[in-house]
Amino acid sequence: MTQVLSGRKAFVTGGSRGIGAAIVRRLVADGARVVFTYSSSPDRAQALAAELDDRALALRADSGDPKQLRAAVDEAAASLGGLDILVNNAGILKSGDVASFPQEDFDRMIDVNVRAVFVGVQAALAHMGEGGRIVNIGSVTADLVRFPASSVYALTKGAIASFTRGLARDLGPRGITANNVQPGPTETEIISAEAYAAIRPLLAVGRLGQDKEIAALVAWLCREEAAFVNGASITADGGYSA
Repeated sequence: MTQVLSGRKAFVTGGSRGIGAAIVRRLVADGARVVFTYSSSPDRAQALAAELDDRALALRADSGDPKQLRAAVDEAAASLGGLDILVNNAGILKSGDVASFPQEDFDRMIDVNVRAVFVGVQAALAHMGEGGRIVNIGSVTADLVRFPASSVYALTKGAIASFTRGLARDLGPRGITANNVQPGPTETEIISAEAYAAIRPLLAVGRLGQDKEIAALVAWLCREEAAFVNGASITADGGYSA
């Protein structure tokens, strides 16, 4: 594979597993040097870094803690010599009836899914120049909520879509693009066999997405050839919302 991102310096939040790990692998495969954060999976984070022959560096940081996240961004920039790419991937999902949704769960989702994106962007911009790429990982639930108990999660992902549009206006004059990738149902550790059986009939392609498919879209948005794509929310959901 041509290393179209050779020499590019990337920071990915929540990169130790799932879609985040797939993004780290793809960026490295495309030639980028990557620093990624993890919160609760140190063994998996270090195993991923070792798998990639130290072309990726793992840093422990809770994205819900602004001080930790800012410090991680600064450390990554110092290690890499600046930043060209920011992927805000870290996120959590807590479901529940809005009438009884715990305040602490609401606050935690806002901290990780929304505030962390703002903090990550603000911290990264101090190290990012023209040609920079910001990719936020949202969700198809920003546009379509098919199941109950998803309202708070949908709120957080709708906020990311709106924030991304604003970023495009703010940062376009600086030569930095910002886009939002909205995965649909994707095969991860948290999807049970029962949930898969319920979701599968809603997918036009008849299967869940693969994390590497989401990663491929993220990597393309980081390329020079994607420079005219800005402020977009791009859904990858196998026809789930068609």
